Amino acid sequence: MGHHGWGGRPPASDAEARQRIIDATDRCIDRYGVAKTTLSDVAGELGVTRQTVYRHFGRISDIIGEVAAQGAESFVEQMIAHLQGITDPAEAVIEGMVFCVRTIPTDPRLSLLLQLGDPAAFGRGATTRDTIDRGAKMLQRFPVDWTASGIGEDDLNGLAEMIMRLLTSLLQHPSEVPQDEARLRTFLNRWLAPALSRPSPSAHPRS
Repeated sequence: MGHHGWGGRPPASDAEARQRIIDATDRCIDRYGVAKTTLSDVAGELGVTRQTVYRHFGRISDIIGEVAAQGAESFVEQMIAHLQGITDPAEAVIEGMVFCVRTIPTDPRLSLLLQLGDPAAFGRGATTRDTIDRGAKMLQRFPVDWTASGIGEDDLNGLAEMIMRLLTSLLQHPSEVPQDEARLRTFLNRWLAPALSRPSPSAHPRS
């Protein structure tokens, strides 16, 4: 990599370059707002050309997505703490969904996912394989004994995808979401909880 730009401190690796671009974008968002932050702003913040940024990210929305993703870890920690003491899988998932719907739109970093100029960007990002894998790992941290509940590792990936698709819809269309948390829980209990309920032994005929 050349020695021009980068504040006179060229990154030692592509990974460092990407992180410095993400950090610069974070600063630009604080300064200009997400809607007005451009690749030119990010390049100027770093003292590099737009082409240098393009080598690592194809679109400004890709960088903003990374800013949001890196801010998600503290959110996950908050959610796991919120779920402590809930051991029923259906109750834990529903309470987690309610927490997400209530918290994400007001979180300074996670809300970036909802403010992109491309309204489909959040939906695409929420259902990529990497995102679903991260969702499954998050579910593994729930205070729930999934195996004892009859839910295996493969099931968690499917559950994570279903949750992300439903959550995407709820967040993209807030006017259609029950504003009262009790009503939202009732809605999720009616349509989501049955998929997480372990069949009783009597439901299986004896051979």
